[in-house]
Amino acid sequence: MKAFIYGIAALLLSVTACAQHTEKAPLGETTAESGQAPVPTQKVNNLNIAGQPAKIVKTDAEWKAILTPEQYYVMREKGTERAFSGKYNHNVDKGIYKCAACGLELFSSETKFDSGTGWPSFYKPLNNKNVKEKRDTSDGMVRTEVLCNRCNGHLGHVFDDGPKPTGLRYCLNSVSLAFEKK
Repeated sequence: MKAFIYGIAALLLSVTACAQHTEKAPLGETTAESGQAPVPTQKVNNLNIAGQPAKIVKTDAEWKAILTPEQYYVMREKGTERAFSGKYNHNVDKGIYKCAACGLELFSSETKFDSGTGWPSFYKPLNNKNVKEKRDTSDGMVRTEVLCNRCNGHLGHVFDDGPKPTGLRYCLNSVSLAFEKK
């Protein structure tokens, strides 16, 4: 029996040691949040789990039934709406921007600013736990993708060229958002 217990303990220690291994970022790649090397994968995974909103999981057919074709393309297939075409790019009303797919509150009009890029831009989320950031190497670039942390819908990207106090620019697709005027 002691051998069995020691064997289980050794297995747990080896799994824990493996889980603590972190990846080294290639030189020149940075994260939008800090301008430093990306956060090690294990740490990101731990942060994305603790205290997060309940997840919504649907099949592709279920998402297609509730989203417009453009919303499906952007939110589920990680597309991008044309610059300056979104209905919230120039919105100056006070209120809350929510996920268009699941209604989770994401950004406040108080942190919205005109970045001149053609997409609604914010310098910080309403609640950091409601958005998830993920490394994106698509289209030959290294960027940080922004996702709804409840339904995993693609919202846009975050860059480190925003205004104070954060220096961040959450550049989002209007079709990924629903606005609730206050």
